Amino acid sequence: MGDQSSHIHTSGHNQMAFVNALIHDLEALELMIRDHALENDVQRIGAEQEMCLVNNEWRPDNNNLEVLAGLQDSCFTTELAKYNIELNCDPLDLQAGCFHRMLEGLQLKYIKAQKAASVLHSRVIMTGILPTISRHEVTLDYLTPLPRYHLLNKQLRRKRGKQFDLFMKGVDEIHIRHDNIMFEACNTSFQLHLQVAPEDFVQAYNWSQVIAAPVLAAATNSPLLFGKELWSEIRIALFQQSIETRKSVEELRDQRPRVTFGKDWIRNSITDIYKDDITHFDVLITFDDPPDSLQEYRNGHIPELRALRLHNGTVYRWNRPCYGVYRGKPHLRIENRYLPAGPSIRDEVANMAFWTGLMLAKPAAPVSETHSFRDIKSNFFKAARAGIETVLIWQGKELNTRTLILEELLPLAAKGLMSAGIPQEEISYHLNTIERRLKKQTGSQWQVRNFRTLRKQLSPSDAAIALTAAIYENQVQQLPVAEWKDVHLDKANKYLIRHFTTVNQLMSSDLITVFPDDTLLFVKKVMEWHSINHMLIENRRGELVGLITSGKIAELEAAGINPETNSVRTYMKRTIQTIRQDALIEDALTIMRTQKITSLPVVRDNRLVGIITRNDMTRWLSFSER
Repeated sequence: MGDQSSHIHTSGHNQMAFVNALIHDLEALELMIRDHALENDVQRIGAEQEMCLVNNEWRPDNNNLEVLAGLQDSCFTTELAKYNIELNCDPLDLQAGCFHRMLEGLQLKYIKAQKAASVLHSRVIMTGILPTISRHEVTLDYLTPLPRYHLLNKQLRRKRGKQFDLFMKGVDEIHIRHDNIMFEACNTSFQLHLQVAPEDFVQAYNWSQVIAAPVLAAATNSPLLFGKELWSEIRIALFQQSIETRKSVEELRDQRPRVTFGKDWIRNSITDIYKDDITHFDVLITFDDPPDSLQEYRNGHIPELRALRLHNGTVYRWNRPCYGVYRGKPHLRIENRYLPAGPSIRDEVANMAFWTGLMLAKPAAPVSETHSFRDIKSNFFKAARAGIETVLIWQGKELNTRTLILEELLPLAAKGLMSAGIPQEEISYHLNTIERRLKKQTGSQWQVRNFRTLRKQLSPSDAAIALTAAIYENQVQQLPVAEWKDVHLDKANKYLIRHFTTVNQLMSSDLITVFPDDTLLFVKKVMEWHSINHMLIENRRGELVGLITSGKIAELEAAGINPETNSVRTYMKRTIQTIRQDALIEDALTIMRTQKITSLPVVRDNRLVGIITRNDMTRWLSFSER
């Protein structure tokens, strides 16, 4: 999506020209492979680091363009949301010292980004999903105001034909219907690149599929979304569902999702993947006057294959094949897209060394002879769900993932790195970070354990803030997650609700509601069971339509109204004071004091999304006065 001249195809002629360019790009690539024109005498590593920007309240900020302007560094660029930026690291030759140099380079760029953000009273955090992100920040108000992002949103919505449905279930569950692609912006990743020789590509790509599950399991860092415990790496499910373009279950047939692990091994060439993608995924985005790359190559020039690269960027394989030109030479890469950002730069570079070492240690025999593709694909999603605690099918046997990595894959990765001339000291430094993590805690395990502990005494919003602040402090100290200590409440308190300014930050979204046709007896009992005095009533569309109090029901019973045969519809109060989720807390306090009410429903687009109670206000005031 980095092509600034991309646009929606508005005519059949434009689309036809782009499809023709795609075909010519593919044919040119096949000729380059046939002619051995692709670089094959060097291997390089590279990375893309996505980062979150947060404000003084530890919530997503909206100033990525301003931060980038202050950075004045072409290595940094925008991402989909105003609260994200991306760092594109320079590629490094795969040789002694390359992982140490990657670590040092990332740390220096991270410090530079922190300084630029601090000028704007922001901070930079690297984590798969920011714990404090809420529904408020996944609206188009937070979309980075550049044409290509509006374009992508428009095209994916057009393809979808209706709202996006998100349903994710772990310890908790989320079921949301959404009208744009901003849920994808919740995800931040650390993407790895490895240049491979064309003649090795098929085996290397298939092997990258085999090792995806254990590599992901060792690196999970995104267990929370909107205060809900879901998968160990919920980014995997969230990304697929947030840009799902298939229209409905009835229409699925064998339509393929644009976010995909793949359907089978590749057999012949990188072009197998490109042909499959061009066949099954239509063109979303084009650019004007695509060049004839086939003719360029025949004329002795190295083609950029712009059409192929642009289309490839709109098919989201977890292991993505890439073509590029570096220092005037064309090459092939495999891009690992499934790893989360964080928990620390030390952990990220350790993940890179682990994955790269495994890639270098690929077996000589075709992996299709020793592994079932369906087992490998199943392993990947099991690893995303359960992380390091999962059981994988490895060469037909069930193996504990932690044991598999510690006893087999870490030694294998070390051998792979040694084969590339990486010294033992460098290998041990990075792979020992993986070993200590597996024996102590992954990022997901640390987040879940601390979130559960904090939730015993704090609201979900407060717990998320304390967690985010602790992540930031550990990252600033450059500690790998194995060395992270638990968050203690006395330390967490300094980050909490005294910083809240808007209603959505303070409200509770864990609501108990009834429907208008429910009986008075049912409503009465629900209030008794949950020790509440006010009951909100919503219709089947989630719109707030009424309210009734326990006192009102008692009055009705005293007047002879039978609670078993009368519904709440007749007796509920229909005129209700509400407040928008983006309103100031001070305004909510004024309303509650003026109208002498003890709770205030919160709405978004006329739909009930939360409630603020007298206890919430008391807590906020107590912190604000400190």
